[in-house]
Amino acid sequence: MDDEILTRQVETLYREHSEYVFRIALFLTKSKVLAEDVLQETFIKVLQKYSSYDTSKSFKPWVYSIAVNTVRNMIRKNKWHSLFGVITEVEDNHYVDEIVLQSEENKELWREVTNLSLKSREVIVLHYYLGYKLTEVAEILNIPLGTCKSRLNSALNSLKKRIAKVNFNIDDEGGRTYETN
Repeated sequence: MDDEILTRQVETLYREHSEYVFRIALFLTKSKVLAEDVLQETFIKVLQKYSSYDTSKSFKPWVYSIAVNTVRNMIRKNKWHSLFGVITEVEDNHYVDEIVLQSEENKELWREVTNLSLKSREVIVLHYYLGYKLTEVAEILNIPLGTCKSRLNSALNSLKKRIAKVNFNIDDEGGRTYETN
């Protein structure tokens, strides 16, 4: 394939999928800076591996699996190990809140999701926050469907236990405070 044509195709795919790839990376890394790195790396890999892409299959799972694997590889290589939990993004916290979290309960749930292991967080984010079917999640993560279901079940059980231990207040319109627990 001509390099110019390939470049145009990848540019088109970038325009169509970059926002979503960024969101996946943001959910998994918890950092806008790191998510931008993942976005860049993902599309560099798309450009490099495009000739091996099976055009009979959907592009979305392929590119999203590259993004998830990019996050995994960078963590595995300890490239970001010292950065996790250190980077604070005061100006960007509202970005995640606006997209995903609408109420105090959801904010608490999101905090607990971000404390899960990467494998658990991947399944929860892809299935519940981004709306993929479990078969699609399994394809994106390149794992068997049974493993995907098992990780989801384990993650949900872990979340239930964590949330049961957390106390937080909910204000209703009448000004009364209810404590959950």
